[in-house]
This record gives sequence, structure tokens and C-alpha cells, in this order.
Amino acid sequence: MVIDWSNTAVYNTIMSVATGIALLLILQFGRKLQKEEIGQIDSWVVGFAIPGFILTLTGAHMSLTWPLSKIGFPFDDIIFGEPVLAFGILLLAAAYLLHRRNHVYVRDEKLDARNDKLIAKRLQEDLPGLLKPLSYFGAAMGLALIAIGIAGITFQLFAAPKEEPISGLLADYPLVEASFISLLYAITGLGAVLFPLILKKNPAAGLVKTVKTLWLVAGIIFVAFGVMNYFTHIGLIVNTMK
Repeated sequence: MVIDWSNTAVYNTIMSVATGIALLLILQFGRKLQKEEIGQIDSWVVGFAIPGFILTLTGAHMSLTWPLSKIGFPFDDIIFGEPVLAFGILLLAAAYLLHRRNHVYVRDEKLDARNDKLIAKRLQEDLPGLLKPLSYFGAAMGLALIAIGIAGITFQLFAAPKEEPISGLLADYPLVEASFISLLYAITGLGAVLFPLILKKNPAAGLVKTVKTLWLVAGIIFVAFGVMNYFTHIGLIVNTMK
């Protein structure tokens, strides 16, 4: 197989890494907030904004231009581009809300910006209400991720071409990679669907643990898979250049 790479773009490498890091950051922020050890809020704002910007930029470009259609995978532009765009915008919105809330605490309530515990206590009270409206769109996109997972199994998507190192070894067994990626999407989506249910004063401990577990597993896999793809995608390009 020969591909004219000058006419397309494949960057779901950084998409995958940014998605995984963002999921793990959400879990870490929740854990630190519960222990009142969040530190300076501005550092979390930047932490969420960086993957948010990357995902919004790459997701918007992929959703609007369909670069993967040029190498025969138009469905991947929907599968990767649109969920990434949605997640990126949600992260940027969350970063903005955190920044504004911190500003309000310091300016209007005269809290010292260095008083981490007082700010953490206020955030514990205010954050569920702030995130609730965002969580509904996130839950809807979670259902979309589950639908993508079902489509992946039904149509045996996600199989890498033989020219791609490592992943290409399974090219003759498309259901293997289809099952793996579809399950990854499904568990991420299930966590998003359940997320609005834990944004209340006393959420069920089992429900909180379920969301944490789903996103922990998904976050680690997204990061590891994205890192691996920096090698495999470079290899694919080398093996298919004109």
C-alpha cells in the first residue's frame, strides 16, 4: 500500500495522549479536592486547559476537514474527531469555571489565594453545581461513545493495515482490535453517562468508585496507546510513503 501523505494528516497520537491525561487529571483533581490538598487553583486551570486546547484544535480540524477520508477511513473522522472536539471544549469550559470561581473567592470573599484548604472547602460546595450543566452534554457524548463502540464491533472497525508495526500484526484478525478499541470507547462513555449522577451532595460511594475505575482504566490505556502509536504511526508512514 502506498499513501500520499502530503494530502492528509494523522494526529490521533496526540489526541489519545491528551485524552488519557485529561481523564487522569480529572480523577487526581477530585482526589486532591476531597483531601483539601488541591494547591493553587491556577495550576489546575492550566493543567485542564492544555489538553483542552489540543483536543479542541485537533478535533475541530478533523471534524471539519475529514483528513482520514483521504486515505480510505472516512468513518474515523467521526469516531476520533467529534468526541475529541466535544471533550476539548468541555475541558476548556471547566478550566474557565475554575478560574472564575477562584477569582471570586479571592476578590469577593477575601480568601487568601494561598489558603488552599479554605478554597478547597468552598469548591467542594460549589463545584457540583458548576459542573452539572456541563455534565449533561458530557453524558450525551458518553452515549455517543457507547454507540461508536457498538459500531466498531458491528462493522469490525479500527483494524490497522499490515504496513503498521505492532498493530499491523493483527490485520488478519480485525475483530481483535475492533473489540479492544470499542471496549475502550464504551467504558469511557459509561463513565461520562454516570458522571452527572455523582454531582450531588452525598453520591453513592459505589457509583463514585465505578466512575473512578472506568476513567482510571481508560486514561491509562489512552495514554499508553497514544505513546505506542508515535512509533507505529511513524512506521506506517515510512512503510507507505511514495
